[in-house]
Amino acid sequence: MQTENLVSSLQTDLLKSSGTFCILVGVTGSVAALKLPVLISQLLQLPSVDARVVTTEHAKHFYDPAEVSVKIYSEKDEWELWTQRSDPVLHIELRRWADLLIIAPLDANTLGKIASGICDNILTCVVRAWDISRPLVFCPAMNTAMWQHPITAQQVSRLKEFGYVEIPCITKKLVCGDEGKGAMAEVSTIISVVKQYLQKPEQT
Repeated sequence: MQTENLVSSLQTDLLKSSGTFCILVGVTGSVAALKLPVLISQLLQLPSVDARVVTTEHAKHFYDPAEVSVKIYSEKDEWELWTQRSDPVLHIELRRWADLLIIAPLDANTLGKIASGICDNILTCVVRAWDISRPLVFCPAMNTAMWQHPITAQQVSRLKEFGYVEIPCITKKLVCGDEGKGAMAEVSTIISVVKQYLQKPEQT
């Protein structure tokens, strides 16, 4: 019975309204995840936009879910939802629902996973199943020393080869005290990029 209730709740939550642009926000274990409530709030102010969040477990350390005004899906939801063959697979349902996937922040660990095709959590499974005819935008965020590691440029380049769009990180004083490149782009920058996709005519 509990699984039936979960399935019903999912079907209700992911019901798409005509004319609505559905944005799935992936959030990973970078300090910049603390900006999630502000990002969601500003996305919802855009015309005809609906949003959901898919989170890694480590990302939860940095934000208060009570401050996020949309449904947040996590690892627990993926596994509680599925008990038999006829049950929906959450990462596939999210992939179907979303018109755009934005990963903000994308930490060094998840960057490496996506570049290598690893899909060991709900977010990386969504990415691996993503319809590449739809936009995927990523916002790297990590310590300057991690950003400067030579493998980072290779992995970012790999994601861009897949057709994903980078919103480059910026230079600022990081939470750890270091100053340099690696901070996630400002929320206002991310919103500006999203607006560009809203202005494009829907593909038929």
